[in-house]
Amino acid sequence: MTQHKESFFFTLYKRTVLDHPLVSLLLVIALTVLAASQLHKFRLDASGESLVLENDQSLEYYRQVNEQYGSDDFLIITWQPEKGLMSDESINGLKSLTSELKDVQTVSTINSILNVPLLQGLTLDTDALGEEIPTLQSASIDREEALEEFTSSPIYKNLLVGEDGQTSAVQINFKRDEQYFSLLNARDELRAKSSQQQLSAEEQQKLTQVESEFDAYSKKVSERTSAIISEVRTIMEDYRDIASMHLGGISMITNDMLTFIQHDITVFGIGILLFIMLALFVFFGKLRWVVLPLFSCLVSVIMLAGLLSFLDWRITVISSNFPSILLIVILALNVHLAVYYRDFISANPDSSQELRVSQTLKTMFWPCFYTALTTIVAFISLLISGIRPVIDFGWIMTIGIVLGFVVTFIIFPSFIQLQKKDAHTSGTSITYKITNWIYSFTVNYKVTIFVLTTAIIAFSAYGITQLKVENRFIDYFKPSTEIYQGMTVIDQKLGGTTPLDIVIDKGEESALVADDEFADEFGDEFDSGIYDPGYWFTGAKLKQVERIHDFIDSLGVTGKVQSIATYSKVLETMNDGEYPDELTLSLVHQKTPAEVRSVLMKPYLSEAGDQIRINIRVQETNHDLKRAELINTINDYIVNEESIAEDRVHFTGMLVLYNNMLESLFDSQIKTIGAVYLAILLMFVILFRSVVLAILATIPNALSAALVLGIMGWMGVPMDMMTITIAAIVIGIAVDNSIHYVHRFKAEFVKDNDYLETMKRCHGSIGKAIYYTGVTVIFGFAILALSEFIPSIYFGLLTGLAMAVALFLNLTLLPLLLITMKPLKSSNS
Repeated sequence: MTQHKESFFFTLYKRTVLDHPLVSLLLVIALTVLAASQLHKFRLDASGESLVLENDQSLEYYRQVNEQYGSDDFLIITWQPEKGLMSDESINGLKSLTSELKDVQTVSTINSILNVPLLQGLTLDTDALGEEIPTLQSASIDREEALEEFTSSPIYKNLLVGEDGQTSAVQINFKRDEQYFSLLNARDELRAKSSQQQLSAEEQQKLTQVESEFDAYSKKVSERTSAIISEVRTIMEDYRDIASMHLGGISMITNDMLTFIQHDITVFGIGILLFIMLALFVFFGKLRWVVLPLFSCLVSVIMLAGLLSFLDWRITVISSNFPSILLIVILALNVHLAVYYRDFISANPDSSQELRVSQTLKTMFWPCFYTALTTIVAFISLLISGIRPVIDFGWIMTIGIVLGFVVTFIIFPSFIQLQKKDAHTSGTSITYKITNWIYSFTVNYKVTIFVLTTAIIAFSAYGITQLKVENRFIDYFKPSTEIYQGMTVIDQKLGGTTPLDIVIDKGEESALVADDEFADEFGDEFDSGIYDPGYWFTGAKLKQVERIHDFIDSLGVTGKVQSIATYSKVLETMNDGEYPDELTLSLVHQKTPAEVRSVLMKPYLSEAGDQIRINIRVQETNHDLKRAELINTINDYIVNEESIAEDRVHFTGMLVLYNNMLESLFDSQIKTIGAVYLAILLMFVILFRSVVLAILATIPNALSAALVLGIMGWMGVPMDMMTITIAAIVIGIAVDNSIHYVHRFKAEFVKDNDYLETMKRCHGSIGKAIYYTGVTVIFGFAILALSEFIPSIYFGLLTGLAMAVALFLNLTLLPLLLITMKPLKSSNS
């Protein structure tokens, strides 16, 4: 039945492709041109959402907090003037800079030392609270006294001005894009409903429409953000002769990551193509064997890129590697076909072109099919990661491998049939001599190989126990990048980089103050009745917030801490060092001027006073940073020491979202590797019709994946969005060689039932293809070391190392296991 099906499908394949090689090639070329016409729509995405978990509930709360208290999506310019912060040159330059920045599109406000309120010298009385609050630009202000306040005030020290008085920050705030969030909320509401129940036809249509509108608008937002950052940088250039400057902020980091993606796609694409051309010429020595595989690879990549462009599928930092990896995967298919084809014509020099092609396809289709399938399984397994860019990467590579497999089995036979008959003699190439040497080494050093395997197992097992997911975001970038330099200055001089927010809800107590007491003291300006300053704006509660504030500030990895306690500290100073009483606090709550309220109250206290927000800037450059440990330490203090119910305490901010993603990595990695291994093992059982053969074939690849994880553990390389994919990819790609070797071993064994002779013949035939593809894959991944993005460098080098180990084990340990276990039945028995 199986042979009948194979015969049927091959007959169909022959009639549609093999019998019409020129038409098939022209059709492929036409589709490639069509795909290329869509490439102008190709989109890159490095938004903040690409750094968080899919469907993370914390993301919705994070957006709510941003809407209420203000977004943490702003730009910061560090300002380090050569002649001093308070020099005329610095002040005039800063005035001119902020004036220009105000004209940048969507900018709402600019915060700098020029316009923030100066409170030193003010006292807590109605006149002081009611008068205009001075700023640095006020005529009566002494600049040196202002600098003293900037460097000592709990409001501005290490936030707006560094403690040394030499570095300042210019914060560029943007208008909230209501249309963006309106579309986002509409989309998310319908998606949430869809996950719980079946949508009606009308709702499904609405969801499709909203998704399309949001996607189109988010593209505009991304382009606008890029234009804004470019304009800000252009403005900054005119002031670099006055001050040393760096640009920072989440939107700037994500925007610059797009530049890294573009660089990587260009460099890796060109680099790998050049390497492939060189490697193919060295391996095969003829132009046709350079052009044919290269053509298949390019067509596959262009078709996939065109399809993604047509579907408006955005490419992230993770999936940006798809051209490089797809080139490597498709090249391996072509090399295996070419090696078998050349070996066949070496053994059958008088055979017809038709026989050569058909025999190659019949023999190699199933092993190639299963190698493609196992690689697809590896990438499909990434879908369980829960991380959007990793999920996208899995789908993109799955589609790409399917496309590449189909393209290869159209281009290869069509191209060959249009060429003149070729001649080839096996057993004379340098590669044959290398694989023959490996055969001799394997046979003569069995014990050494088994001892080395045991050492790899022990080394990997311990290393895996040392794996960690905690890492520093700054370590993603080279010291030469502005991201790294800006984060360093902001961390060390201006209070930290990554925002962490703690929101605490009110308890059951009341905080009402009788307003007639105010009337007695302050006259008729207050209405009679009861005034409620809010749950948190009382002496006892402010002192509690201050204790929490000070505890967080005492932690080594936290930079600037801001809360309503910052204001209470200022009020204490303004009240001759005494903490204000309840009446004074209530007066302050009502009489605080708008410019002071916008800086010291609104970002940290809700309108009703029933909720507070503590904003923490965490130092990303601190080597002791452990995000989960930091969150747990603060939470334990608030709950256990301050006796605040845990359900009233909420942690949010980019640090929390990023930490949620990191914590999911290890669990995801275990699930991913387990799913890949079991799926491949099952396919091997079906392919080889032997449980023993299936297990033996997976051992070299499992060991290579374990080794790379072990090396990461030993070296302290953390798990992140890039390295999480290594083990699954290694198993998925390296297992291809196991499939080809075992498949050929079974075919050769029936000739003489001699394990050693079978092994020798396999090393001289399929061994060459494994060697070719192995070397290409190793150096192909190693090219990623040219990246500006550190995780890409780790990804390339570690994957290349794992593939080198897999190549070695597939040509030594795997055949050793076969000749030792003897899993094949003799054809004579």
